[in-house]
Amino acid sequence: MQTRSEETRARIVQSALRLFADQGYDATGVAEICERSEVSKGAFYHHFPSKQSVFLELLKQWLEGLDREMGKAMSASASVPEGLMAMAGQMKGVFAAADGRLPLFLEFWQQARRDPAVWKELIAPYRRYRDFFATIVQAGIAEGSLRRVDAKAAGQALVALAVGFVVQGVLDPGGAKWDLVMRDALRLLIAGLSSGR
Repeated sequence: MQTRSEETRARIVQSALRLFADQGYDATGVAEICERSEVSKGAFYHHFPSKQSVFLELLKQWLEGLDREMGKAMSASASVPEGLMAMAGQMKGVFAAADGRLPLFLEFWQQARRDPAVWKELIAPYRRYRDFFATIVQAGIAEGSLRRVDAKAAGQALVALAVGFVVQGVLDPGGAKWDLVMRDALRLLIAGLSSGR
């Protein structure tokens, strides 16, 4: 059972998500977040020292959800290629569960260009995912399902592929079934990495 304090914090985060997604980060003020979440400014500042801290909390929550889903997909798979395909299969859920966070993803990038604190928060998970995928590629090489390649470069390619599809999904949500397109693209990449066994 959530305490009243946790419920207030969650309302602030959800209100900020909606406002940032609808209006953008710069156009949204603390007063609007307070009004939408029906809390006082005192309550807001009790939970968050600034508007930016709510923004970074949204990023953190989104990435934690992605981490959980990717971990489940890999652990439930018999091989690295199967695990990568299972992760790609989750893209439909990522887009559906994003609930306004995908446009916010572009806001994170825009803010990161201007604000070193946001850049630091955004670049850390990017590097972590690059290393995560490099480790997965190394595991595929070790298990014999992937041929010997530069695992770091392959990790960067996998991150670039995922980010590219997220951006396309934001910019052109009805342009394709992005989860299926991503699966097809990943299948091509895995074929190129495959050891042929």
